[in-house]
Amino acid sequence: MGTLAEEVIGARLGRPVKAGETVVVPVDLVMSHDTTTPLVADALAALGRQVRHPDRAVVVFDHISPAATIAAAQQHQKGRAFVEEHRIARLLTDGISHQVLPEHGLVAPGDIVVGADSHTVTMGAFGAFATGMGSTDVAVAYATGETWLRVPETIEVRLEGQFTPWVCAKDLILEVVRRIGSDGARYQSVEYTGSALPELQIGDRMTLCNMAVEMGAKAGIVAADQLTVAWLQGRLDRPLRLLQAQDPSYRRTEVVQLDSLEPMVVAPPTVDAGRPVRELAGLSVDQVFIGTCTNGRLADFATAAALLHGHQVAVRTIAVPASREVYLAALRLGYIESLVGAGVAVESPGCGPCLGRHKGVLGPGERAVTTMSRNFRGRMGDPTSEIYLVSPATAAATAMRGRITDPRELS
Repeated sequence: MGTLAEEVIGARLGRPVKAGETVVVPVDLVMSHDTTTPLVADALAALGRQVRHPDRAVVVFDHISPAATIAAAQQHQKGRAFVEEHRIARLLTDGISHQVLPEHGLVAPGDIVVGADSHTVTMGAFGAFATGMGSTDVAVAYATGETWLRVPETIEVRLEGQFTPWVCAKDLILEVVRRIGSDGARYQSVEYTGSALPELQIGDRMTLCNMAVEMGAKAGIVAADQLTVAWLQGRLDRPLRLLQAQDPSYRRTEVVQLDSLEPMVVAPPTVDAGRPVRELAGLSVDQVFIGTCTNGRLADFATAAALLHGHQVAVRTIAVPASREVYLAALRLGYIESLVGAGVAVESPGCGPCLGRHKGVLGPGERAVTTMSRNFRGRMGDPTSEIYLVSPATAAATAMRGRITDPRELS
């Protein structure tokens, strides 16, 4: 009996667990990507071990894919060699790991998922306990099929009401991070609940869980429901465990009324300095970026296309779908045509400019408005550049005017 995190971990162990307890749990999926796999491979070689369950392992090329430099190409070579040597079942190259894993049916409610990337927490949107770890810990999970962790305490974020026009899950999570702080959930689970939750689509839930790590959280998690079942239908070939919190004891509860939210923006260099977009409206920008594991999904492209269709962007704008599946759906529905017609550079699926390696690196003093999750100095390029975090609607409105714009002004 406990929080959703306690229920998932306990179900995997076959016994009740409580926050603060240190446990060793079986892992259902272990992931590393193109920039972390070489480190994991070195750690595994130092241990003198093989991947114990190749069928539960996956390597994804997404961070610098296609390779933008010789060094990146060498990382890919080492990653492919690792996959071949350890007979890993899957090497995926069709998008961002946190998007393509569930698309390929590799994540299910009740799973334990670990990845060599902090945004592995995104998988909590499917009722899994998912967390990012360092390369050595991930190597141990590859080698043993298990991992150790301390069962986290849980912060409840209770969602009530409905979004108003041009306000979305990204604005919501920026408000939640503002309230809790960049380390206010350190090594805790953030569990999203409330009467509004059944109305939030899977992409919305992924956005919420994705940025749990921006509060220092060990995991972000949403209980799986019939919406989850419908999204996973045809992707999974195993029974689903629809676990729920049972008489939970939360460390803290934050109640958010969605009706009272407005479009948000976060100025650099910290993620918890959110404020209404209207307070920074008019600030000129050099680049707009729509994409990433936070906001590179189909609904995000639909929002951007709805605002930009028939218009021209006033500033260089880059859009990167989170996966090939998203890209193809956006093509079929005309979103890509609307964006390209507006002057947007639509790039191949992947992380793109988010980590400052290719497809939109910032120069000295440049200012970017982006839908990504982090605004640290130097993340997208030159350390004197600036990153402002917003929703897809605010990003598209800003692209149209060349300055930070509240999307409600355009409706």
